[in-house]
Amino acid sequence: MDFRRRSTTIAAVLLLLSLIHGSVCFYLPGVAPEDFLKGDELKVKVNKLISTKTQLPYSYYSLPYCQPKQILDSAENLGEVLRGDRIENSPYVFKMREPQMCNIVCRIKLDAKTAKKFKEKIDDEYRVNMILDNLPLVVPIRRIDQESPTVYQLGFHVGLKGQYTGVYPLFISTKDEKYFIHNHLAFTVKYHKDLQTDSARIVGFEVKPFSVKHEYEGKWSDKVRLTTCDPHAKHTVVNSNSPQEVAENKEIIFTYDVEFQESDVKWASRWDAYLLMSDDQIHWFSIVNSLMIVLFLSGMVAMIMLRTLYRDISKYNELETQEEAQEETGWKLVHGDVFRSPSNSDLLCVYVGTGVQFFGMLLVTMIFAILGFLSPSNRGGLMTAMLLLWVFMGLFAGYASARLYKMFKGSDWKKTAFRTAIMFPGIVSAIFFVLNALIWGQKSSGAVPFGTMFALIVLWFGISLPLVYVGSYVGFKKAAIEDPVKTNKIPRQIPEQAWYMNPIFSILIGGILPFGAVFIELFFILTSIWLNQFYYIFGFLFLVFCILVVTCAEITIVLCYFQLCSEDYLWWWRSYLTSGSSALYLFLYATFYFFTKLEITKFVSGVLYFGYMLIASYAFFVLTGTIGFYACFWFTRLIYSSVKID
Repeated sequence: MDFRRRSTTIAAVLLLLSLIHGSVCFYLPGVAPEDFLKGDELKVKVNKLISTKTQLPYSYYSLPYCQPKQILDSAENLGEVLRGDRIENSPYVFKMREPQMCNIVCRIKLDAKTAKKFKEKIDDEYRVNMILDNLPLVVPIRRIDQESPTVYQLGFHVGLKGQYTGVYPLFISTKDEKYFIHNHLAFTVKYHKDLQTDSARIVGFEVKPFSVKHEYEGKWSDKVRLTTCDPHAKHTVVNSNSPQEVAENKEIIFTYDVEFQESDVKWASRWDAYLLMSDDQIHWFSIVNSLMIVLFLSGMVAMIMLRTLYRDISKYNELETQEEAQEETGWKLVHGDVFRSPSNSDLLCVYVGTGVQFFGMLLVTMIFAILGFLSPSNRGGLMTAMLLLWVFMGLFAGYASARLYKMFKGSDWKKTAFRTAIMFPGIVSAIFFVLNALIWGQKSSGAVPFGTMFALIVLWFGISLPLVYVGSYVGFKKAAIEDPVKTNKIPRQIPEQAWYMNPIFSILIGGILPFGAVFIELFFILTSIWLNQFYYIFGFLFLVFCILVVTCAEITIVLCYFQLCSEDYLWWWRSYLTSGSSALYLFLYATFYFFTKLEITKFVSGVLYFGYMLIASYAFFVLTGTIGFYACFWFTRLIYSSVKID
C-alpha cells in the first residue's frame, strides 16, 4: 500500500514538473489533422500586416497586392477580431508535393498613391503574415553559432530601404535612400508522410523573400516568359542583386516558387519550432528569485503568528513579564474598533467583488492553458476564453461583494450589485472606446467593428450583469459574517504615528515585493504582446501567479500587523491598497520598457501603448488588492478570535 502511495505521489510530481517545463510546447491542437494526397490543392490565406514600430495592424489588401477573383473573409472568433486579425483568401495556390518555379501571380504598375502606400509600410517595417493549413508563415533565421537552433520570425517584411550599390541590401543613411519591395517569395512547405497511405500532413511553412526587378521580352501577356526567372531554363531567383525599386510609374511583377520537403516532425509536434524557448534558465532564475521573497515573508509571518500565540498562552498562564505585556498591548487595545466599518465601505465591496471575478478568470484560464486546451493554433482562443470566463465569473463577484456588504450592515444590495457589474467594465470600456476611435482614425484593421462592440455590450449587460445580481442575491440571503469581537460605539482616537507608518509610505513599500516577484516574467509577457512573439510558457506563469498570490497575502499581513501594533485600526482600505500598489510599479516598468525596448515613434501608437498598459495596471491593482484584503481579513479575524476580551 505504501509503495502504491509513493508511486502515485512520484507520478504526480513528475507530471507537474513536465507540465511546468514542458508547457512551452505542450498543447492539444483542438482541430483534426488534414491529410493531403499528392496533387491536392493547398490554399494559402493572408492575415494582417503587423509592425512593432506602430502597433497598428492593417489588412493584407490595404496594400495593392495581387488579389484573387473574389476576396473571401474566413470566419473569425471574438478574440481574433479584438486582435485585429483579418484572414482572407489569396491568389497563392499550391499543389501538394508538386514543386513550382517562377509562378507569375500578377503585374502591377505603381502610381504616386500606391507607391506612397508601399513606402510608408516599408518605412514602418511592416511584415506580411500568411497561413497554410492553420500554420503561420515564418522566415527562418540561422544564427552565426551553428549549434544554436534556428530562430523563426513571423511573416516577411514588405520590403527594405537603403542605397543600392550593386550589392543588396546596403543601408546608407543618405537622402538618396531608395525603397525596394519583396516581390518574389520562395516558399518551403514541409510535410510528414504516412508510408502506409501515401498521404501527408503539413508540418512547416517557411519563406525566403527576395526583391527582383523582373524582365521579359516583347509585350506583356498572360503567357509571357520572364528572363530573370525561367523554369524552362532552370533559372530561378537565389538573391536580390537586382532589386525591384518602389517608385511612381515602376512596374512590379509578383512571382513565387514552391518547394516541398519531407520532415521527420510529426503533425502533433509541428508547433514546437514556433514555441521553442531557448532562455528557460532566465525563467527558472525568476522562479528562484520569487521563491526567496516568499520564504523571507513566510518567515516573518510565521514569527508574528508564533509570537502572538505564544503571548496569548503566556497570558492565560500568567507567565508573561511586564516588558512583554507592554509590547503586546498595541494590537489588543484596538479590539473594540478593528472591525468598525470603513469609510466608503460600498466602494470597497465593489472592488473586492471585481477582484474575485478577476482571480477566478485568471485561475481557470491558466489551468486550461497548462492542460493544453488553449492551443496557439486556435488564434484568438486565449482572449475569447478570458472574455467568456470574465462574464461568467460575475456570479462570484456578486456573491463576494454582497457578503461583505451585509457584514458592513448594508441594506441596499441591488445598488452594490449594479455598481459591481458596471464600475470596472465601464472604466475599461471608456478607455477602450477612446483608443478604438484613434485606431479607426488610422484606418487600421485593429479597430473593433461596431458589430463586435455590440456583441461585447450584449455579453456585459445580457449575461454578466444578471449573473452579478444572482450572485448578490444568494450572498445577501446568507447569514451575515459575525465579528469575533464587539465594536465600541465611540471610535477610539488613533495616536500619532511614526513616519514609517505613514499610510502613503507603507502602501508604496507594500507594492515593491509583489512586483519584484513577477517583473522578470512580466518582461516576457510584454515582449510577446508588443513584439509579436508567441507566449506559451503557462507552466512558469502559473508558478509565478501562485508566488504572486502568496507574496501579496504575506506582505499585507506583515504590514497590517505592524499597523495594528501601533494602534491604528483603519486597516480595511490600507490592506487593499498595500498589495494593490504593485500596479503602480507595473505601470512604471511598462514606461521603462517603452523607452528602452520599443521603437514606437508615432503619437497614436504611443497613446495606444500607454492606454492598454493603463488598463492592464488597473486590472492588476484590482487583482492584487483583493488578494491582500482577504489575507488581512483572515489574519485579523484569526488573531482577535484567539484573544479573550474582558
